[in-house]
Amino acid sequence: MIPLAFEYERADSAEAAIAALARHGDEAKLLAGGHSLLPLMKLRLAAPAVIVDIGRLSDLSYVRDEGAHLAIGALTRHHDLATSDLLAAEAPLLRHAAGQVGDPQVRHRGTIGGSVVHGDPASDLPAVLLAMRASVVVRGPGGERTIAADDLFTGFLETTVGPDELLTEIKVPKTAGAGWSFQKLARRSQDWAIVGVALQLGDQPGIGLVNMAPQPTRAVDAEAALSAGASPSEVGRSASAEGDPSADLNASVEYRRHLAGVLVGRAVAEAQGS
Repeated sequence: MIPLAFEYERADSAEAAIAALARHGDEAKLLAGGHSLLPLMKLRLAAPAVIVDIGRLSDLSYVRDEGAHLAIGALTRHHDLATSDLLAAEAPLLRHAAGQVGDPQVRHRGTIGGSVVHGDPASDLPAVLLAMRASVVVRGPGGERTIAADDLFTGFLETTVGPDELLTEIKVPKTAGAGWSFQKLARRSQDWAIVGVALQLGDQPGIGLVNMAPQPTRAVDAEAALSAGASPSEVGRSASAEGDPSADLNASVEYRRHLAGVLVGRAVAEAQGS
């Protein structure tokens, strides 16, 4: 379908984008890579009156070592994450998962900020941020604030980022040397995952689930079982009982639960090197 008519503004700075959001309120939407917003507009599930283009804000595209954590600009493309030497050394789970997003065209245009703030439960990177205990920085008229990934996703395509706020940065803990795994099953390589799992070992093991709830979610009971020394299969069985999956043309609720258990078990075994 063709999107409804809209006005177009191009922001030349983060401040200009925030000012545009303040002027237009709920009628405005930000456009970066466009791979989250434009499909919704074509389906007329979103009909913003104003599009604010932030795709040329090069100062929001970076991967930096900030000592205790890595800082990633919200407009960093998936391809840049997937080819980052710094991520390879300090956050390999995120680097690997970014290389599994969509196809090369999507990875060269899509941004991590757009993927995260969209809050799609079928998206890979939100689950990765949950597993890694990451946080995001947002900026608005009232200033800047940091939101933990656990507090970011509130419902289907809903986050705690306000309508007048701009997500500017993602903070990811360093995980060099810790085991990790990313598992997903899709009908085709370019499709959304039927179920996916991001697992990060460390002092606080994290397990993020893809397509197992109305919003990106963590398998907290499975994490507790993993911390207690449970076997991969036991952790998988715990994960299969978590979340709130829905049925669709690709899978029933029962199949999604079964698949989550299988993939979590595989992820634990791979991360532990067993």
